[in-house]
Amino acid sequence: MLIKRSPNGIDLPFSSEITPRHVFEARRDFIRQIAAGTIASGALLEMLTREAFAQGTSQKLAAKLNPSYSALEKQTPRKDATTYNNFYEFGTDKSDPAENAGTLRTRPWTVAIEGEVKKPMTLDIDSLLKLAPLEERVYRLRCVEGWSMVIPWVGYSFSEIIKRVEPTGNAKYVEFVTLADRQQMPGVRSRVLDWPYVEGLRIDEANHPLTLLTLGMYGDVLPNQNGAPVRIVVPWKYGFKSAKSIVKIRFTRDMPRTAWNKSAPSEYGFYSNVNPDVDHPRWSQASERRIGEDSFLSRKRKTLMFNGYNDVASLYTGMDLKKWF
Repeated sequence: MLIKRSPNGIDLPFSSEITPRHVFEARRDFIRQIAAGTIASGALLEMLTREAFAQGTSQKLAAKLNPSYSALEKQTPRKDATTYNNFYEFGTDKSDPAENAGTLRTRPWTVAIEGEVKKPMTLDIDSLLKLAPLEERVYRLRCVEGWSMVIPWVGYSFSEIIKRVEPTGNAKYVEFVTLADRQQMPGVRSRVLDWPYVEGLRIDEANHPLTLLTLGMYGDVLPNQNGAPVRIVVPWKYGFKSAKSIVKIRFTRDMPRTAWNKSAPSEYGFYSNVNPDVDHPRWSQASERRIGEDSFLSRKRKTLMFNGYNDVASLYTGMDLKKWF
């Protein structure tokens, strides 16, 4: 069995399926190390936090595959999808979220839904899990940095939320706000972005059936590093548009000021649809490398307009997508 040594010296199996037996053995060995004086007892709290994190990533969700919204492509290995990702609240390196997100407490958790709606509400995570039947959807994920994955997400169309809160006629946009807790999220102590992380969609985009309120991946609850316990996935847009660890959803009259658009407006537009014909100012968007499959030396894939989800094209009829990037 492969073993991964954590920074505090605790050995755990390097596997996406950490079982209770693994946790028991790790705890037993850890206590022996404390008794032998080879590890400081002050690391106990960190160990217990990481243990709970490891256990939480293997809770199964009952979901039926929705073939209408599932890409028929080879899925990215779970290990790659959970260890190579962007979540700046936990650090800017690709490995930082998996290494640091064990501090995130995902229960209790509530999401406030407010703004231009007739029925504002606050839902806890259990209510969100029961709000609509869970579906598994295999979506392509395209990062603005030029890499991609294929991930089986679990959730339901965000339109289920929209139906229940009944937006008023003034609601033109939907704003998603991520948790920003300096104690749980070490990256929030940096000034890399203006916290909290905010993203947004036009209301017709949010209401499109492809927009997924996401509660799991690979048949399990979301791992912390992938946006636990609830996130949005918008597969025809670059990955940063899919807000993670959401605590507030606001229906607004005006276009939200989103995190990356505020940071670099000439590089990250509000719409950020995947578009091979509109390059990032510092690199081409015409091709991509598939994580877990392609290497830097391998031939890259051609990027597809709207990431291959051409059903959304009607949302942008008459718009110049080079101007409204």
